[in-house]
Amino acid sequence: MDNHTSKKTSMSLKELGKLGYTSNVAKSLAVNIISKHCKFTPKEELTNILEHILREPETWKTNPVWGKLATCFSPDVEETPFVAYELAKSVPGYMVYGNAFVEDVARAQMDIAMRLPVTVGGALMPDAHGGFGLPIGGVLATENAVIPYAVGMDIGCRMSLSIFDENGKYLQRYAYQLEKALREYTHFGMDGSVSYKAEHEVIDRAEFGYTPLLRSLRGKAVRQLGSSGGGNHFVEFGQIELFEGNGYGLPAGNYTALLSHSGSRGVGAAIAKYFTGVAMDTCRLPKEAKNLAWLDLASGVGQEYWMSMNLAGDYARACHDCIHGIMAKSLGLNVLARVENHHNFAWQDRLEDGREVVIHRKGATPAHAGEAGIIPGSMTAAGYLVRGKGNPGALFSASHGAGRAMSRQQAKNSVTVSELKKRLRHAGVTLIGGSTEESPAAYKDIEMVMRAQQTLVDIEGCFQPAIVRMNRE
Repeated sequence: MDNHTSKKTSMSLKELGKLGYTSNVAKSLAVNIISKHCKFTPKEELTNILEHILREPETWKTNPVWGKLATCFSPDVEETPFVAYELAKSVPGYMVYGNAFVEDVARAQMDIAMRLPVTVGGALMPDAHGGFGLPIGGVLATENAVIPYAVGMDIGCRMSLSIFDENGKYLQRYAYQLEKALREYTHFGMDGSVSYKAEHEVIDRAEFGYTPLLRSLRGKAVRQLGSSGGGNHFVEFGQIELFEGNGYGLPAGNYTALLSHSGSRGVGAAIAKYFTGVAMDTCRLPKEAKNLAWLDLASGVGQEYWMSMNLAGDYARACHDCIHGIMAKSLGLNVLARVENHHNFAWQDRLEDGREVVIHRKGATPAHAGEAGIIPGSMTAAGYLVRGKGNPGALFSASHGAGRAMSRQQAKNSVTVSELKKRLRHAGVTLIGGSTEESPAAYKDIEMVMRAQQTLVDIEGCFQPAIVRMNRE
């Protein structure tokens, strides 16, 4: 291959604008297609294609690469205020892992999701419990459709683990310094921001200028960068035991580690709220299924949500990057390995039979063959470093945690502060903030959950919390 043909081709937003691409959604879609399918297409040929699509979109709508872009300029049907859909009469079969301790309300919600006309497959993870629309722990595959409420309000909620070059004894020797760093450099809840100047390249992403909604959210993204949500979100130091044959090239043994759990903050919540409203206005479903309204991925609004969702996911990752970066820097720790995964998101994927689908995981860990992930327990229970087995029955997924055994209100009503303190003392865990709503008593037994998914993941390490930071003082 000569130098000319090996040089990668790109097309800037400005260049697309000069060609007549005025829609930000069309620009975003074009950039994505070019980066995925046309890296080495000569610039002149690419320009001719883009101009021809703009002039005669109908001739490109069946093209496997350019069809979605062409549809932006020539919708398949006239825009209508809404389309009403019926649910299938019967519930297609789907796998339930940990069947004995998955609550009935989660099954009932999953049954409804399986009856959607766009549904291709589904599965319930062993930590499943009731949610809104799709249950927490629900995995749903759809055909060319994305369901904002099946992604969830906290888009890109994720886990992130840093393994440091210190053994477990470091936690005891430097407990005061670790607790001080957690107090000084983390922030939880809706208001306020972190105490240091958090910086990340995600703030300068072009997508923040693509739509009025994203433009309005950039200021909030800057303010909340590096912070964490309330509820069950946390940043905690602990000890991880890595097992023989782990996939990180590290010797088996005990290491100090930092584990964090949070999502895309106010940015993701605003995106989820807006597009859930759009979906429910345009996709009318029976009352019991109304929260599962979808957006057609071939439509402009579907592409706009997809772009916004991915930006929110990258923003969530950036918040974790800031947290882990400032902790390592302030304590002088060196990172040996970093593991992270979303568990509230949608991905374009391919099933075992070759069908292309959108897989929604609302409280589920991606677990393709060889894929690393983290499954936490509670503030006193172990969490697990895992590697996926790629089980197609589970849609390449695993649980995202232990799963709730009590709602937050039930825990608040039945667990006392003194009982929580007793559990913490017994486990040797220091808690900064937190509440009885997140008591270990409110969660299922993580060991039971892990036994129920032995066909979904292999375990490569066990993390034990030591100093936990959560919302509230």
